[in-house]
Amino acid sequence: MVIIEKFLGMRLEIPEDRRYYIKQGLWAKQDEEAIVFGLSEPALILAGGLKDLDWLAAEGDAVQQGATVIFAITGKILYLDSPMKGEIQFNSAVKHAPALVLDDPYQQGWLFKLKSGEETENAFLQLAKASAYAESLKNSEGCKNPEGLKGGVSGMCKAVYGGIVAQKI
Repeated sequence: MVIIEKFLGMRLEIPEDRRYYIKQGLWAKQDEEAIVFGLSEPALILAGGLKDLDWLAAEGDAVQQGATVIFAITGKILYLDSPMKGEIQFNSAVKHAPALVLDDPYQQGWLFKLKSGEETENAFLQLAKASAYAESLKNSEGCKNPEGLKGGVSGMCKAVYGGIVAQKI
């Protein structure tokens, strides 16, 4: 495990048995017939959790690399792209119970699988290792606010949060 001691006031473990699509905070792991993808714990924290999601491709579709495959409602609106091409299969359990993604992001909370082939396996090896993913997080809001202070660390966040707190509604 790669450990981040203070990420928005939390201690995080990033599993080294998988690869990471840094652009969107997706983890990837090879199983017997497919490459499985899910949202990493840091990505979920930075997004503000997960409230709902919807598939933007049909089960069994051949998707291209970069194709948007999931629409998610987090603390924001999030569109998730496929890091590689392949035949897609979704985790129907998380569609009916999005809390699975939050409760167990690296096991039961997986989002989709892409059927493995030689090209898919080569693309998998191009994804970042856990140490590179952890390094990329050093410039994120999570590491810039190690104590998890409300209002964040940017001047704009502090001004907005301070303004909200000061209101007498």
